[in-house]
Parts: sequence; C-alpha cells; structure tokens
Amino acid sequence: MKTAGTKPIRKLRCAVYTRKSTEEGLEMEFNSLDAQRESCEAYVASQKAEGWVLVPTHYDDGGFSGGTLERPGLRRLLSDIEAGLVDVVVVYKIDRLSRSLMDFSKLVEVFDRNDVTFVSITQSFNTTTSMGRLTLNILLSFAQFEREVIGERVRDKVAASRRKGIWMGGPLPFGYRCADRKLLVVEEEAAIVRMIFERFVRLGSATMLVRELAAEGITRRGKKLDKGGLYKMLANPLYIGKAVHKGVAYDGEHLPIIDQALWDKVRSITEVSPRVRANRTRVQTPALLKGLIFAPGGRAMTPSHTRKNGRLYRYYVTTNVIKEGPDACPVGRVPAAQVENAVIDQLRSLLRTPEMVARTWKSVRAEGETMTEREVAATLGQLDPLWDELFPAEQARIVQLLVERVDISTDGVHIALRTEGLAQLAGELKPAKNRRNAA
Repeated sequence: MKTAGTKPIRKLRCAVYTRKSTEEGLEMEFNSLDAQRESCEAYVASQKAEGWVLVPTHYDDGGFSGGTLERPGLRRLLSDIEAGLVDVVVVYKIDRLSRSLMDFSKLVEVFDRNDVTFVSITQSFNTTTSMGRLTLNILLSFAQFEREVIGERVRDKVAASRRKGIWMGGPLPFGYRCADRKLLVVEEEAAIVRMIFERFVRLGSATMLVRELAAEGITRRGKKLDKGGLYKMLANPLYIGKAVHKGVAYDGEHLPIIDQALWDKVRSITEVSPRVRANRTRVQTPALLKGLIFAPGGRAMTPSHTRKNGRLYRYYVTTNVIKEGPDACPVGRVPAAQVENAVIDQLRSLLRTPEMVARTWKSVRAEGETMTEREVAATLGQLDPLWDELFPAEQARIVQLLVERVDISTDGVHIALRTEGLAQLAGELKPAKNRRNAA
C-alpha cells in the first residue's frame, strides 16, 4: 500500500551485455562471460529499490573484437532497444561494449534517442549527466589508446618475426604444410610447382599452360588453377625461400622449392606485358616460312626486309630478283605477313577436315600410338583456338613440323604437309594421362 504523497517508483528494465575478444576458455562450464553476467546481475539486484529489474534475455558475444559493431549479441540488444524493451544497459567494463570512440558515440546516440541509460558497474557513471559523459569520453579514449598500443605491438612482433624469416600464418601456400608454426615442403605438391614453373618458361603463355593443366587433370588441392592463381604462384617469392613483409623480402626459415635461376627466367617473362613480349619475340624470331617457301620454277625464296619511315617491311624474295630486278621472277617480292597469314589460315582449316584427321590417325597408328580417330580429331581441334596464344617462336616450330613445302605461283599458294609431323603434333597435344596409359 502506497503512502500518501509518495511518488511511485518507475520500473527500469536492465539488459546485461557481455563480451570476450577470444574464444579461449568459452567451452568451460563457468567462463568469462558468465563471470561478467554474474557481477552485473548482482549490481542490478542491488538497485532493486530504484526500480531496476533484470531482462532475462542474454546478450553475449564470445570471440568478437570490441573494434567493430558487427556482433550478433550487440545487434540483438540494439534491436530490442529500438523496440522499446530496454531502459538500462549494464556492462562490467566500458570496453566490453566498445573499444572505438567513434563506434561508442554511435551507440550513445541510439541510447539517447530511446531514453536508455548506460551503466558500467566497475566505473561508476551515468550517461544521462554531463559529468557521466565526460567520464565516459575519458575512459573510452584510454580504452581506444590501449587497443591501438596492443595493435602496434602485434604489428611490430609480426614485422620482427618476418625479418627473421618466421612463418606468421595466413593461407597455406601450395607445396608446403605447417607444423609447429614452420613451413615444411610437401614433395608431391612441390614437384607440381616445379613442373608449372618449368612449363611456363617453355611455353611463355599463361593461357595455354592453364588449359594444358586442366586437360591433364592437374589441380591445386582439388581446385583448378586459373590464370590469376597461376600468376600469383609464379610471383610468390616464398617458393625461393623468401619471407615478404610490406614489399621487402627476407631470407625465410623454410626450404625453397624453386631455384634462383628458374625464378629469374620466369620473372624475366612475367615482368613484360604479353603484347610487348609477343612483339619482341616476333622481331627476334626467324621468318615463319624460312626454308619452306619456293617461287615458280622451284627456286627457293629467302626472307628479306627493308625499313621506311621507321617501319619494318618483310618480304620473301628469290636471289635472282635481288641481283637482276623484279622481272627475273613472275611473283617478284612477296609480302611476308600476307603469305604467312595465308599459309596459317590454310593450315588451321586443313587440320579440321575429315581427310586430314583420317590421314593423321593412320600416321599415329603407324607410329604405335593408341589413339582413336575421334581422339585425333579432338586433339588437332585444340590447336586452332590456342594458335593466337602461342609465342611466334612456338608458331614457327609447329609450321616447320607440319609443313613440308609452300609453293607460290601467280594463282595462289599451295601447301604440302608432312605426315610424320602431324603424328608428332598429335602426340604432343595428347593429354598427359593418355600418354601415361599408352606407356
């Protein structure tokens, strides 16, 4: 029964929030979150005369940093505050709610908008008073300072460990396993890494190498290697025994998988853009049809070039034209790019014809290979989409392998193919697993 003139006490619903940065010890029957809750519940009980009552809902975040607001327990608490279910937020220490001054100011705005009081039971203050707000800002500034100091210590420790070549965690690189915080070589994977580096040096094309690896069923721990993953592997100095921190490489504790010479060869290729690399190689590569092209009458044509206004013009020409003038041969000088493109276009078309597939299959069988005619067709079909990805030197090698003779006349271009070259090319393009089975 209320005494006359006594003002009724307002009931204040109190929500206890607890947090722990790490998951260590959370599996114990009585952990840090339980200890925080028990202390806060005792404090709420001590304020019963002021109308404080405990909200039964638990708002706990185990294993979440105080540097972010993206915590499930905190999100539930804020949702209940916006729904008008909480009047007082009780925590053990202020940094349990947040360690960021900016984040805490956002929380205080939510509290003020919903007439919610914030209380820390070990740091006595109330956010509804100016002195409480001042105390709050001071304590929170120290909490953020402590967090930043801890972060600096961790960063300094990581940097010092990296300088000593110590593995500091992260995604485990293919070719290694981790034991006692040290990287150890997995020889089966290391052999694949070496093979990839060596084949890239030989091919010079990431696109072609990725397609070959996919065709041969070679993966990186069950996942197909794409061009991005390949370039990351080729650029990882970990494989030559280095530990990198902020762009600086230090000698690592782990053993290298790739030797320095092979690494340097790969870097000399990857550090040049594919377009520039192809242009350089094209200039340095001998003419595509050198030794294969003949003029009417059977006279051999040799590559020649001239420069005009800084541009290079390539030709195929017979020696008598050089000595006697253009009238000495019916076709005169033949533009190299034009005749080479014509030969390549015919070659790519011929490899897709049923007659050429059947001819190649017979040659393959004669060489003792165990490929079906369908496999031969599929294998030769790989060359067409890959042709533009090949370096000019590799294109020249294939032309020399397949073409026996190119005869130029006033009527056009005639190509004679080498049957044994077709069989050899089919064997090179055949997936590795088929070659192993044949062996």
